[in-house]
Formats: sequence, C-alpha cells, structure tokens
Amino acid sequence: MARIFGDNLEHANTQHVVGTYGYMAPEYAMEGAFSTKSDVYSFGVLVLEVVTGIRTNSISQTMGFPSLTVYSWNMWKEARTNELPDSSILDTSPDEVLLCVHVALLCVQENPDDRPLMSSVVFVLENGSSTLTSPNRPAYFARQTAAMNQIRTDVQTSVNSFTLTEIEGR
Repeated sequence: MARIFGDNLEHANTQHVVGTYGYMAPEYAMEGAFSTKSDVYSFGVLVLEVVTGIRTNSISQTMGFPSLTVYSWNMWKEARTNELPDSSILDTSPDEVLLCVHVALLCVQENPDDRPLMSSVVFVLENGSSTLTSPNRPAYFARQTAAMNQIRTDVQTSVNSFTLTEIEGR
C-alpha cells in the first residue's frame, strides 16, 4: 500500500477496503484510511506468524484469544514469550526471539503514530536494541461466527433505522 502514495503524502483514504483480514491495519479495515504505517502493521503480524508458526486467521491455535496479536500480547504481558516460538525455530537465540516479538508488538499498535517507522524496525532487527518502548495492547477485531450470524438473524427490527456495516475479507 505504501507505493500508492505520492511523494508528498503521509495519509490517504480509499473507497474500497481490500486485503486479507488479519493483516490489515485497524484504521484501514475500519475507515479505509491508510498510511505508511499500515504496512508496518502488516509486517508486525507477519513477524508474529513466523515466530509462533500460527496463521493469523487460525483461531484454534491462539489458546482462546480472539487473534494472534492479542494472544502474543498477552503472552508478552505475562512474561511467557518463551512459550511463543514455533518448534522449527527453537534453535534460535531466546534473545533474538524476544526482540522479534517485541518489535512485532510495537508494529501492531492500534494507533498508527505509536508504530515505529520501517527503517527503525529494520535497524533494530539487524542491530538489536535495549531501549525499545513497551508495547500497548494491540487492536482487537472480533471474528464473525455462525453463532453471531444466528443472533443477527433472530434480532427483531424496530421503527428506528440505522446502518450496520460489517467488514469481511474476500
């Protein structure tokens, strides 16, 4: 998405939200607004997938948490990041894994201004850092389930009108 920008643009808005749900930055998925920080969010999700070996859309492997980002953040908050790495990267230094998780969680912050620049991400991943800020809880998106569809079908309508917009990936 960052390639869509002109040289002097920092933010833009689109009429149609397209992309893979789970990788889309919250501001893009909810409002169609994207920026150079939207790609940072997607990169953070990708790093979490690589470290954990869990696909972002695999609710069965996130131990009851609604998403991979929330699961990873809770493991971080509980100081259980040593349980996050996939068995295929167990030979990797625990410090490197911790750094990758830390950087990824900074990338998936809800507020785009709280996300680092990609140049900073690359620098930290190449050189390490002991001065990274602590991440906040990432954005949470509810997945649509069959139970939610049934509830929505059973709801009686009223004379009041409103519009309910649901975001679904293709």
